Amino acid sequence: MQPGGMGRPGAPVARRPMGNGPFRPLAPGARPAGAPGVPAPGATDAPAPSSGGRPGDKRSHQEKATAKKDREKDLLLEKERARKKKSESSPIDTGKKLETIEIPDLLTVQELATSMIVPAKDVITELIKMGTMATINQNIPADVATAVAKKFGFNAVVKEAGEEVTVEQEEDRPEMMTPRPPVVTVLGHVDHGKTSLLDKIRRADVAAGEAGGITQKIGAYTVEHNDRKITFIDTPGHEAFTAMRARGARVTDVAILVVAADDGVMPQTREAINHAQAAGVPIVVAINKIDKGDAQPDRVKQQLSELGLQPVDWGGKTEMVPVSARTGEGIDHLLETVLLEADIRDLKANKNRRAGGVVIESSLDRGRGAVATVLVQTGTLRVGDIVVVGGTFGKVRALIDDKGRQVKKAGPSIPVEVMGLQDIPSAGDTLVVVSDERVAREAADKRKSRRRDVRIAATTTQKVSLETFMSMPTEGKKTLNIIVKADGQGSVEALRARMESLSNDDVEIRVIHGGVGAITPNDVNLASASNAVLIGFNVRPDETAKRLADNESVDLRFYQVIYDIEDDLKKAMRGMLAPVVREVTLGHAEVRQIFKVSKVGTIAGCYVRDGKILRNSKIRVLRDGTVVFTGEIESLRRIKDDVREVAEGFECGIQVARFSDLKDGDVIESFTTEQVAAELVGAS
Repeated sequence: MQPGGMGRPGAPVARRPMGNGPFRPLAPGARPAGAPGVPAPGATDAPAPSSGGRPGDKRSHQEKATAKKDREKDLLLEKERARKKKSESSPIDTGKKLETIEIPDLLTVQELATSMIVPAKDVITELIKMGTMATINQNIPADVATAVAKKFGFNAVVKEAGEEVTVEQEEDRPEMMTPRPPVVTVLGHVDHGKTSLLDKIRRADVAAGEAGGITQKIGAYTVEHNDRKITFIDTPGHEAFTAMRARGARVTDVAILVVAADDGVMPQTREAINHAQAAGVPIVVAINKIDKGDAQPDRVKQQLSELGLQPVDWGGKTEMVPVSARTGEGIDHLLETVLLEADIRDLKANKNRRAGGVVIESSLDRGRGAVATVLVQTGTLRVGDIVVVGGTFGKVRALIDDKGRQVKKAGPSIPVEVMGLQDIPSAGDTLVVVSDERVAREAADKRKSRRRDVRIAATTTQKVSLETFMSMPTEGKKTLNIIVKADGQGSVEALRARMESLSNDDVEIRVIHGGVGAITPNDVNLASASNAVLIGFNVRPDETAKRLADNESVDLRFYQVIYDIEDDLKKAMRGMLAPVVREVTLGHAEVRQIFKVSKVGTIAGCYVRDGKILRNSKIRVLRDGTVVFTGEIESLRRIKDDVREVAEGFECGIQVARFSDLKDGDVIESFTTEQVAAELVGAS
């Protein structure tokens, strides 16, 4: 790299010493004036930093002391700015304040219209514009009602009756609040080192602490750095930002975005940035793999700058820390940066009240019953507490921390496994402590009843689909929202261009999101929230996404030929969508071993993961959620016998006709087809 980094050749290099304070580069030819992070006048010129800020940058003790003072000064300035900004922005004055109305979490169209004092037909018209069909006496969920109310100039606040409100709205006076650990989620593109980075942080924490082995995986864990705790949420994908946020649970305080220095920004990197920004969570970038010879951290910074994340050492506000998950280089600096972000945001909670928290994940354990990993967000959760968690309840029989130890209590930002629940809650469900078991049972029953009513309302409130789209009696131009997931970025762009080109004077087709890879619950949540049709091109959904699509009545469609998509969209626009052939998934088998047999070919040793595999069915081979082959089974064997089918939980040998490039870890999906009427909402 030439001196000057990413700037023009020969430009003076603005050096930022180690630390995390804000930095603004000097104008060309200007002299430093002792600003934070800049040498005082008369100081010797610092040499140009090496690529990515790698070790080799030697400084005197005096320089280090100056940098530390500058950093402390920057922190104080930043906290003061944050305090002023908070005080100035509360309340927000937009010039036109929305009138607040209270609504239950389930109400009819007529009740909503009455509360706003507007004609019911106007509410129905607005619902149709949003892609929702409902009659005057039909129930609509609170999220739909809130969106409609906003269109009429009202801020709808959902009121909840009973014990839950008094628990969750318990007053926290300023003198009761004490600092709590930050909660961090690690995001990034696959293969950029998220798991390796987390493992390195966990191993370092275990090595520095007491004996007892590596932290057990409970979906969240806590590490210590400089006598301060940091909690990491270890959930797949972007669960901390989607399903949990959809239930109103704000979990994450800081997001660490991992980007490989040798690979740069990738599609999942952009998706991770969008999720974090939508949740209003600050981002700290970890530029990983800087120990590799082809690492280009400055290129990564340039790419992220184009996405709106300006590095601090380029005059922006996003901290970017070079790290190596393999060697451990930069890990301490990364954790210090996370703690700095926490200090700026002044994270506090009241630990001396009844506990409240959120479920990170849950499972049914044969020996322990229903187990939920809960992140305590306020108060202190204790053994013996009576809790309501989602639609279930129970008495806390035991609390297990992330080290596998039984504990008596857990305070804010601490994750624990909770045992003693009557049933399995869902990720994102809230936990509250109540006074006694009677109250808990009543509250759980009310929650369960409300959820059942909301599900009924969601299924009877018609979602947009290709079949119903053109029948909606909407005045003016109609808009059809589409989400596309494909097997490659080129396919995404081609599909986007082709579909949007079909728009005409009457109908606008808008691709609101496009991504690469298997369809995930995040995609289904987005489709549900935006009333979009979800299209998969040469990709399939995972089981969780399929179930969620059915529950949310999302129109889920799969194609392998781009012209088929175009034909269906044209038919929908003309209101002539014909009956279609629907796939029925029979089962999945995981490839665990490959056998090359002379004169026979490739045999895959498989384990039937769910459902069953039929010899006469069609199959597709999935690799990391992407379809790599669609065809038929040549032979299906169980031990040494040819069989017609193999059920769940059994091993078998599968030879795929006209395809031999099977690999360990591939999934063979068995499916059949059937003709159905033109009603494909939630079809798979």
